[in-house]
Amino acid sequence: MRIDADDFELFDLPRRYALDRRDVDERWRALQAEVHPDRFASEGGAAQRVAMQWAVRVNEAHRRLKDPVARAVELCRLAGVDIDVHDNAAMPREFLLQQMQWREALAEAQRPDEVLALETAVQARQRLLEQQLVTELDEQGDATAAAQTVRALMFVTRFRADVDKRLEALEA
Repeated sequence: MRIDADDFELFDLPRRYALDRRDVDERWRALQAEVHPDRFASEGGAAQRVAMQWAVRVNEAHRRLKDPVARAVELCRLAGVDIDVHDNAAMPREFLLQQMQWREALAEAQRPDEVLALETAVQARQRLLEQQLVTELDEQGDATAAAQTVRALMFVTRFRADVDKRLEALEA
């Protein structure tokens, strides 16, 4: 293992968006068993500190690989394409209109069933975006197109959190 390996190399997984979560988790558990600082207790403080660095590196990679957005961002970065959310927030007009409609629907929702209906629509859009990333990243190798899709997925993910908060508020 090399500490400077990318997350996919570290986990010995293919550089693909479509990864089986069980494979990611299984590999994480195996790597943690290899690098856990307790395994190096008899080797002294320096060995334990190195093991701790490895454990942190493995945990960071696991966090990125298991998260669909973070995994897509990493794949784009590895392909030389920066997601650039702060400097490049340009989105297609249709997507911007959809965002506005969702925000209005969320603001106007007075009952949990209205929020749940919105959540269902947003989840469907999220699944479509994730499938689009499989196509763009895994099948076409088009990280530039995927970057736009990742930005849309980031919005949808943040909006789902807002939907959850609204639902909690209505159910309280």
